[in-house]
Amino acid sequence: MSSYKTLKDKISKNKEVIGVIGLGYVGLPLALEFAESNIKTVGFDLDPRKIKKINSEKKSYIKHIPSEKIKKTVEKGMLKATTDFSQLKNTDVIIICVPTPLDKNREPDMSYIVNTGETIVKYLRKGHLVSLESTTYPGTTDELLLKIFDKSKLKAGKDYFLVFSPEREDPNNKNYTTATIPKVLGGFTKECSELGSMVYSKVIKKVVPVSSTRAAEATKLLENIFRSINIALVNELKMVFDKMNIDVWEVIEAASTKPFGYTPFFPGPGLGGHCIPIDPFYLTWKAREYEIPTKFIELAGEVNTSMPFYVVDKVIHALNENKKCLNGAKILILGLAYKKDIDDLRESPSLKLIELLQENGALVDYNDEYTKEIPELRKFNFKKKSVNLTKANLKKYDLVLVSTDHTYYDTGFILSNSKIIVDTRNLFKKHKSKKIYKA
Repeated sequence: MSSYKTLKDKISKNKEVIGVIGLGYVGLPLALEFAESNIKTVGFDLDPRKIKKINSEKKSYIKHIPSEKIKKTVEKGMLKATTDFSQLKNTDVIIICVPTPLDKNREPDMSYIVNTGETIVKYLRKGHLVSLESTTYPGTTDELLLKIFDKSKLKAGKDYFLVFSPEREDPNNKNYTTATIPKVLGGFTKECSELGSMVYSKVIKKVVPVSSTRAAEATKLLENIFRSINIALVNELKMVFDKMNIDVWEVIEAASTKPFGYTPFFPGPGLGGHCIPIDPFYLTWKAREYEIPTKFIELAGEVNTSMPFYVVDKVIHALNENKKCLNGAKILILGLAYKKDIDDLRESPSLKLIELLQENGALVDYNDEYTKEIPELRKFNFKKKSVNLTKANLKKYDLVLVSTDHTYYDTGFILSNSKIIVDTRNLFKKHKSKKIYKA
């Protein structure tokens, strides 16, 4: 029996074993979807703390993912985690969910994908299906990954099967979950696409096949470039309207009443998350190979990257109006995560704000109930702990800076106990006070 028929038969009978590489914000919820569907799933990660949390403690290390989900699937024998990548040989489907950051020159850092590919090829066998979910440039799957897998002497589309299916995870979004967000999928061959669709359709309500891995890779980039450019537009309009003494939030709300031809986007202190601040630069980098300038995309990146500097200028202005200077000022930042009600710090503008404020002599603390302590990160190592929001604590600070609009913030309480507030998220939209400065 051919590798294609053997794997198809396994998938049809629910006998395939899923391997998920990377148990972060993308990999863990996906692994749980398979495990909760009674499909044996093995999670692979280099971090032994995650493995211990899952196997021994049976607890979640991601705030919006309930520990009960892990406990149930582990106790049923449907989920286990390991740092032993040799166990890949016991899987039938390998799903890659590793980071794709930018390097210091803002060019793609492909080391995570390359290292993962080099690990997989040691255990790649006939009948394996490999799916790359990490956001990347068009050509990664059929150029970079395929070249690594060629070392196995196995033939893609015949001996093993290769697809690209971009993750679309939106942490803590109750309306659109891993299972309900449509899944784009492109295969290296028609057979690859068919097998990939069979696997994902067990846990995803709608799989959207496209003609190739490159089309799937380009789809994810289009989605995030669309958002990046539109956010850059409203960020630029915010700065222009501010000089005109016009409230950009009021304008956006009014424009949103148009029932066609308009989609609201909202300004902020800068872009955050694992996709939007990074993904556009993957395309601009690849476009250089074809000698195509991507001025529009790069300009949007420049605008969004400049926003933390704009916010610091507004902080300086607010302090100056109150006869204070930034050097030596005590500042409390509200919210660390890149968006509200989660603990995800990846590319969060709050971290850049802390860095800029401290470089200018400010004494900076933060409050975030989702992140009690700032861990050591790739770019930052602040060694700070969250400050409790009490009357006494708020009164100690010269200025409170809203960077993330967590739902739990009591705006009335904060306003009545703060000297100056700089609001980057329109959190205080229901309040009118000379203490509030919008940024």
